[in-house]
Amino acid sequence: MDVINIQHKFDLFSDQWSPKRIGELNGQQVILAKIEGEFVFHKHDDEDELFMVMKGQLSLELRGHDEETTTVVVNPGEFFIVPKGVEHKPTATEETHLLLFEPLSTQHTGDVQADITVENYEEI
Repeated sequence: MDVINIQHKFDLFSDQWSPKRIGELNGQQVILAKIEGEFVFHKHDDEDELFMVMKGQLSLELRGHDEETTTVVVNPGEFFIVPKGVEHKPTATEETHLLLFEPLSTQHTGDVQADITVENYEEI
């Protein structure tokens, strides 16, 4: 058992949109990611996903069954949980650092296969 310094872990990588696993608990994974720009709309049919902003600002576009979109803005020290089955697209206009909690079974881009999809998260 070790204490994990989140900032130290962020300092270990610079690549964006490539989540890094820093811990596991009770079937959940703790992930760090650096992002900038737009991701792809996707959803996770069976898993909720928690996005916590450590640095920067995250915009999450959420798309309902009626194709209407709403945007949620998440600032440093705040988090937002995307419920399972909700289409979402993360976006950041500046480099943003995220801490995510999600089940081990969660696929990076959910129901969408894209060039940016990461199959196996690196552990750091």
